Amino acid sequence: MSTEAARTGPAPGALLLCRAVPDSVAPAARLLRERTLLTRAGEDWSVLVPEGTPWRHGADPVDRVATGWATALAVGAACPVLALWWDADRAGYTLASGFRRPVGYVWLANGTPAGEDEAMRTFAGRLGLDPVMDLESLDRLTKPDSAADAHARLRGLLAVLTRAGVSLPVGLTPGEPAERLSAAAHVRPDARQIGEMGPGRRDAVHGSRMTPWLPWAGGPQAHALSLAQVAVGLPLTAWGVRRRSGGWITAGVLLLAHGALGLAYELAHPRD
Repeated sequence: MSTEAARTGPAPGALLLCRAVPDSVAPAARLLRERTLLTRAGEDWSVLVPEGTPWRHGADPVDRVATGWATALAVGAACPVLALWWDADRAGYTLASGFRRPVGYVWLANGTPAGEDEAMRTFAGRLGLDPVMDLESLDRLTKPDSAADAHARLRGLLAVLTRAGVSLPVGLTPGEPAERLSAAAHVRPDARQIGEMGPGRRDAVHGSRMTPWLPWAGGPQAHALSLAQVAVGLPLTAWGVRRRSGGWITAGVLLLAHGALGLAYELAHPRD
């Protein structure tokens, strides 16, 4: 991104949509070790609004950072995670789902499609969208449209997702500065601030649907998840190092750390 573009274009930003209720998302969100605001975005959806902006200070652009976060969240929260991101030159999305390879699409600032049509079909399939009506709407987002810029394309994507239950709170609009997004999330009555998980926070997530999967649960689900996280975290970290991508390195390290924590806890507290 050029210096001039950074001055005249919209500031980089991101939103993370998770297909799970906030109580299920919160434990995994704490593992990101980033300050975020978590609130509902529909009956079965949540949205995370990053309060920090690491892409402004590091070498990685916003799309890599958002993709790394989405990948870590999708495994940690065991739900699909959709990262919407934008900067002065482009906008796009990345969908992370379990341990599958993330899928995404990009538009240039003027709305010119710069992705592969197959990505939209994969996107629709993984979210269980209507293969006729929804796919037709998504396909239109891959065609030239002089009246739609990149932010309009993201709004069009969100319009399709309303039929899947997504309902972003007022003010959480792609393209808005991080400060406005944070202010809009803060006024929500159910908003909660998420940060690094520390001692004493475990009790807050006991009793949620995530409990069997948490490291200190000690059950077969937690054991399986810990092994899977280590198995995925190792090659993901190595791939990030080769690509010199801080976002992917962060995702890999988070998966490794969470998996190792679960295995270590199991060794220290063996099941009867």
